Amino acid sequence: MKHANHHFTFATARALAAAALVATIALAPGPVLAAKASSEDRVEARIKDMHAKLKITPAQEGQWAKVGQTMRDNEKSMEPLMIARESNAKSMTAVDDLKSYGEITDAHADGIKKLTPVFETLYVSMSDKQKLEADAMFRHGDRKHAKHK
Repeated sequence: MKHANHHFTFATARALAAAALVATIALAPGPVLAAKASSEDRVEARIKDMHAKLKITPAQEGQWAKVGQTMRDNEKSMEPLMIARESNAKSMTAVDDLKSYGEITDAHADGIKKLTPVFETLYVSMSDKQKLEADAMFRHGDRKHAKHK
């Protein structure tokens, strides 16, 4: 007798959720992932790390400030959702879990949509070397990129 596909659907959703969270974490540099660091500290460290790796020039600082502010704003919209998810993790039903993850995923997607045009404005001002660095950073995440250097 074959198993029904509805068991697979929930397992698949959980696996996709886990994979997406892992992908998000993979983009953050190692020191930024300290468990005790606040989300504000993590985003500030990420902004500082990206600034250094992209070698932002004085002429690009105005554009970079907009990128950094967008990253901060995105974190502020994500943080309460993450806190609520963590706080309710032990009592959530499977449906609650999926809804919570959906809210986080939607906020993450909205944040990317806000960041993209702001980053694009900075990107077009970058030198070829800066663009290569940015491409590698976003394509592979900092960990993989560090291995290739």
